[in-house]
Amino acid sequence: MSSKPTPSSLPPGKYAETSPGVDELFRIRWSPRSFAPREIPTDVLDTILDAGRWAPSSYNEQPWRFIVVRREHTEAFQALLGVLMPFNQAWAKNASVLILTVARSNFSHNGAPNAYAIHDAGAALSYMMLQAAASGVQAHAMAGFDHAKAREVAGVPADFQIGAVVAIGYADSADKLEMDQMKQQELAARTRKPISEIAFGNHWGQPLVK
Repeated sequence: MSSKPTPSSLPPGKYAETSPGVDELFRIRWSPRSFAPREIPTDVLDTILDAGRWAPSSYNEQPWRFIVVRREHTEAFQALLGVLMPFNQAWAKNASVLILTVARSNFSHNGAPNAYAIHDAGAALSYMMLQAAASGVQAHAMAGFDHAKAREVAGVPADFQIGAVVAIGYADSADKLEMDQMKQQELAARTRKPISEIAFGNHWGQPLVK
């Protein structure tokens, strides 16, 4: 299994500046666009998928499903790549694996609508992205794709919601990206909103009580 990245191995600005105590894994995970066209060993991919399997979900429904397409399966890889917007195709073509995430729309135990299905699938994907970073690769989730075409290409049943397409692979140099816009995004420092904008104390808009 590949070793996880170190702060010195990441491009400038990609090592997250977090609050003290946040685990190193969260600091080294990022979403590159430049990937080296290499195969991911089966054991590494299995570990990433297994991490997603252990995410929490409402009623332990585990509504997520993953359509996993490796680049060496050329026809299937090109088909899933083809559902992406051209901007995303231009860089995702070098990923080692493309994954389409979906979620079952109804609970299996009673058939009732599961309002949390996509939320839970997102939790599973987060687990997978963190495990990818721990395994020496990175993952980049995309919303820019044709959902109807993705459903058709992957044969997703009507009772499953479409989530995201995820590119997984070995991060490469920004210089290998074809568009200047991509290079600029690849080299930009990671930023996040401050906690004061996303966490309130006791009531909407109130400062967080410490």
